[in-house]
Amino acid sequence: MVELTVISTFAGCGGSSLGYKMAGFKELLAIDWDDNSEKTFKINFPNVPFWNKDITKVSGQEILKETNLKKGELDVLDGSPPCQGFSTAGKRVIQDNRNDLFKEFVKLVNELEPKVFVMENVPGMMRGDMKGKFNEILKVLKETNYLVKCKLLNAKYFGVPQSRERLFFIGIRKDLNKEPIFPKPNNKIISIQKALKNIKELGEKKTPSDKRAKYIKEMKQGEKLDKYTLNKSGFTTVKPNYSKPAPTITKTLNLIHPIENRYFTINELKRLASFPDTFIFIGSFEQQWARIGNAVMPLQMKAIAETIKEEILNGEKC
Repeated sequence: MVELTVISTFAGCGGSSLGYKMAGFKELLAIDWDDNSEKTFKINFPNVPFWNKDITKVSGQEILKETNLKKGELDVLDGSPPCQGFSTAGKRVIQDNRNDLFKEFVKLVNELEPKVFVMENVPGMMRGDMKGKFNEILKVLKETNYLVKCKLLNAKYFGVPQSRERLFFIGIRKDLNKEPIFPKPNNKIISIQKALKNIKELGEKKTPSDKRAKYIKEMKQGEKLDKYTLNKSGFTTVKPNYSKPAPTITKTLNLIHPIENRYFTINELKRLASFPDTFIFIGSFEQQWARIGNAVMPLQMKAIAETIKEEILNGEKC
């Protein structure tokens, strides 16, 4: 049996790449425009070519030449366009230029004509003032030669010990005559306590060095920092409940250990994001945290990739 193929755009450190690898896909190329992401990716996926390029400067023709594919041969094109402009964790800016990078992904869909595409983004794009942008994205995707569906999926139902909601757009090329389908949720929820059981090495421990440190000592499990600060700052900083999945890991340090007055270590964070202990993150503590916070959770993508493989592309490469 020939392996199914995938190309990853906005690849980051390789969270989605790891999910596809777990599902048995062969990654032909990864693309991102970030030096730390490139170094992290190459250490963990030494056999996958990586382009550190501005996606607006990448053409489908270049990709086809690099991968020795013909138009229409690629099985899956994957991408997670930057979501900072949509995110409810920070300042939401409708005019943020990053909000339009999805168009570059759509351009590559049209130029490569993969059998399937998967695009991930934050749920904030379908809420409040951003809903118009969500409708625009869905409209543009549906104008392609694909049947497209979108669904909100929480990573905690796919083996990830983290309550993390993300939107997934799946498009199936119309000539395949199949409807987009999403993985079924698993109700076996994993708590922080269970996820961190038997962890051998904690790694570097980091505590807040500013005036927030004294407030963190007062925080109880399940509380946010803004309950204690005079100016109500720190609404994204949480001391989670040990017996529940972690809240969403963001790109900035936001999770306080439930028992100790410190941030989770990177090794603990890997467990909460479903990365294996052997996965290597490089750079400063903050850079490593950011790579995890921006990543697609590997086990969630594995579930999506397996569904695509078995329900949509079944028999394609037999």
